[in-house]
Amino acid sequence: MALDLSSLKQALTSLKTAVSVVESAQENDEFSTDMIDTIKAGVIQNFEFSYELCWKFIQRWIRINKTPEEANPHTRKDLFRLAARYGLIDSPVKWFEYGEARNITAHTYNKEKADIVFEAALRFLDDARYLFNQLEKYND
Repeated sequence: MALDLSSLKQALTSLKTAVSVVESAQENDEFSTDMIDTIKAGVIQNFEFSYELCWKFIQRWIRINKTPEEANPHTRKDLFRLAARYGLIDSPVKWFEYGEARNITAHTYNKEKADIVFEAALRFLDDARYLFNQLEKYND
């Protein structure tokens, strides 16, 4: 059974677009700091959604292509370790960091924490694209 990756593809496209908008806004003197911060909040929101989709697709892929038991590890870190073992991601440690960044957004919001999550979102995009490509490659 093949996974329908269209929602993940759309989420990553949306995240890439949001990052591009921030980059353009930062180069344009017409945007205030408040406006740029608001646009960055959109990147963070896209990151949150994309991250959630990524780990859920990893879980689905393992359930379908390996064993259902493996698809329900004790922790998300275990899931990322499995994903690395199966070649879906290249480093579980990076994904642990993305999970920590995602947790920051779930508990509190302030400028400093938003900046940390924004930077994580920028790093995440390439790793999420790699995951997407691997899922596409190994999709039945």
